Amino acid sequence: MIVVSNTSPIINLAAIGQLKLLKQLYGNIVVPTAVHEEIAVKGIGRTGSTEIKKSKWIKVKAITNHTFTEALKLELDEGESEAIALTVELHADLLLIDERKARLVARRFGIHHIGILGMLIEAKQNSLIKAVRPLLDDLMIKAGFWISQKLYNRVLKEAGEGY
Repeated sequence: MIVVSNTSPIINLAAIGQLKLLKQLYGNIVVPTAVHEEIAVKGIGRTGSTEIKKSKWIKVKAITNHTFTEALKLELDEGESEAIALTVELHADLLLIDERKARLVARRFGIHHIGILGMLIEAKQNSLIKAVRPLLDDLMIKAGFWISQKLYNRVLKEAGEGY
């Protein structure tokens, strides 16, 4: 299974000490150069920078279709654009991406994607975590990840934790 990740899932899972969930759920993860640069170079000293450098299971791959990436940059930032382009280039099975606009663009290209909230539900379904609620709370408090009350309740319901 080929899985490409954008910046947000890596940084946010690292912020709550759960980056290992990516490895447990998907094995190796591929990130485009722009995402690696954003986390490990521009983000040096911040959450995720050390983790991405130490993780042997996170592979960096340069995109080759620069024309496609440049077209995507008309709507998205560089990391999102490269993540979508790399997903297409590699015929990846899954794209890990959280940003709503980027998810809409990915959908236009028929890309199967999941965000961090879906990953947490999947982790619980696979018995990798006992409960989603404490991790949702950590995401909001420790990582500053914004979740509306409606979405919070929906995720908990889908995870079998009420509401």
